[in-house]
Amino acid sequence: MGQAGCKGLCLSLFDYKTEKYVIAKNKKVGLLYRLLQASILAYLVVWVFLVKKGYQDIDTSLQSAVITKVKGVAFTNTSDLGERIWDVADYVIPAQGENVFFVVTNLIVTPNQRQNVCAENEGIPDGMCSKDSDCHPGEAVAAGNGVKTGRCLLKENSARGTCEIFAWCPVETSPRPVEPVLKEAEDFTIFIKNHIRFPKFNFSKSNVMDVKDRSFLKSCHFGPKNHYCPIFRLGSVIRWAGSDFQDIALEGGVIGINIEWNCDLDKAASECHPHYSFSRLDNKLSNSASSGYNFRFARYYRDAAGVEFRTLMKAYGIRFDVMVNGKGAFFCDLVLIYLIKKREFYRDRKYEEVRSVLLSGRRPSAALWSAPLALRLYPDVNIDGRGTLADRALSECSACLRCCPERSGAASECTGEFGAAADNGDVARAVGYQQCR
Repeated sequence: MGQAGCKGLCLSLFDYKTEKYVIAKNKKVGLLYRLLQASILAYLVVWVFLVKKGYQDIDTSLQSAVITKVKGVAFTNTSDLGERIWDVADYVIPAQGENVFFVVTNLIVTPNQRQNVCAENEGIPDGMCSKDSDCHPGEAVAAGNGVKTGRCLLKENSARGTCEIFAWCPVETSPRPVEPVLKEAEDFTIFIKNHIRFPKFNFSKSNVMDVKDRSFLKSCHFGPKNHYCPIFRLGSVIRWAGSDFQDIALEGGVIGINIEWNCDLDKAASECHPHYSFSRLDNKLSNSASSGYNFRFARYYRDAAGVEFRTLMKAYGIRFDVMVNGKGAFFCDLVLIYLIKKREFYRDRKYEEVRSVLLSGRRPSAALWSAPLALRLYPDVNIDGRGTLADRALSECSACLRCCPERSGAASECTGEFGAAADNGDVARAVGYQQCR
């Protein structure tokens, strides 16, 4: 950069710049400009404030508790179990009534299993063999039922067989079920009790109608016009989730029950309603080997000789997941303390200024006091030799209320007296008046 360039740069530091405005007398440009302004204003008013309610404070930290109960009785008559009555203690797992529960709809039963040696199931690849050396003693069968003993049990007229295992024998060999055992489960009922709370606004509510008549819940059922009776027919829940009960009851599945609480807390609490939706969560279109939902459990017994045996049950059924979410919206404090006419009144109530002050026998310097804090920290401090702070504050508060018998009058009158007393350094009177406020 040359000498002239440096000189020009230095001189430009002392330049003064100002904006120049040009007014275009063009109706089209002016109309377009006003339309743009109107569009922005309409967006703010209609979308931000009316539709999205941007003036509200939002609480998404919903706290929720879910309690569930299933009721219903079914009768079955099978070759494995004979005649049997099924009640809620038999077909609901777990029994505690949590937000995730399972209802048994089908069973494969392997009765009278005892710990012994027997042939492994033919459907287990790691259990297949052609000679004893294929079955290593003490080795567990991968994805099988027991531990190999070292013998290969060949079938008649066959060069292949299965390893002998030490296990609960006989092992489960039943094929997939062809029809559900608990067909009556379609008419079982599910009671879902949900308590929610928005901690930011200290608002709580339940999805059960608050009535004193206990017989209400014994006769009502959930429906489009009865959202505060959360008793659902099991078959209806499956249908609302887009599935057929008999299909899902055969091999099981997973159903989601979603409870949505979107509450405008500027309105009455009675306007905050739960909204329910239902969906099938597992892959209902899949016909793979892993489709459906099942698990195994056993019931144990002892015979007359004290030998333990069990009945193994492979349970198919419907798992229900109850999910709760939502948000609460409330009138924002910013509107109260900055935009309306009485904003100073609300701002004084919301914010309280506290300054430290040294209390002694002499008159203290002027300060704004927090009455509860002062009375808690210095109740016995002597003020000007005329009594303790607690006694003097009580006396001043009583005097203020006698002058202003109505609460609203007392509040406004004592507000002015409080400021004057604080400015004059009269701590006892300031604390007493603030207590009256």
